[in-house]
Amino acid sequence: MLKFLFGGLTADKSDGTPLFDALTGRARQPHWYVEGKVPDTLDGRFAVLASVVALALVRLEREGEEGDHLSVALTERFIHVMESEHRELGLGDPTLGKTVRKLVGMLARRTELWRSATDANWEETTRESVYKDEVSQDAQRSSASALKSLAGRIDSTPLADLEQGKIA
Repeated sequence: MLKFLFGGLTADKSDGTPLFDALTGRARQPHWYVEGKVPDTLDGRFAVLASVVALALVRLEREGEEGDHLSVALTERFIHVMESEHRELGLGDPTLGKTVRKLVGMLARRTELWRSATDANWEETTRESVYKDEVSQDAQRSSASALKSLAGRIDSTPLADLEQGKIA
C-alpha cells in the first residue's frame, strides 16, 4: 500500500539496472587489473566501479532534469547492489547501514572529483579516484586513458541509449 501512495518519490530500482549492469561490465574488464595494476581485491574492484559510475553520474548531471531520473535510479541501484553484496559477505544489520553509507560517500567523493576533472588534471584525478597506494606512471596512464575513453563514450551516448544500458 505504501508503494502505491509514495511510489513517485523515488525511482524504480529496476530503472537503473541496465546502465548499472553495463557499467559493472566495464569495471570488470581485465585491463584495469593487468595494465592498470589496480589491485584485484574488493577495494580495488570497488574503486574502479565507483569511478566508472561517477563518470556516468557526471554525464547525467549535464542532462539537467532529463538526466535526474536516471541519475537517481543509477544511484539507488548502486546502493541496492552494495547492500546485497555486503550481506553476502556476512555483514549484518548493525553495521550494514554504516558500511553502505560509507560506500555511498566514497561514490559521492569520486563524483565530485570527476565533476572538476579537466584534460590538465585527468591523470591526477585518476590517481585519486582509482588508487589507494602508489602506482607506476605507466599503470596510472593506462587507467587514465581507459577512463578518458569511457567518459567520451558515455558522453557521446544519447540518454535514451544509456537508459537501456547501451554505451557507444
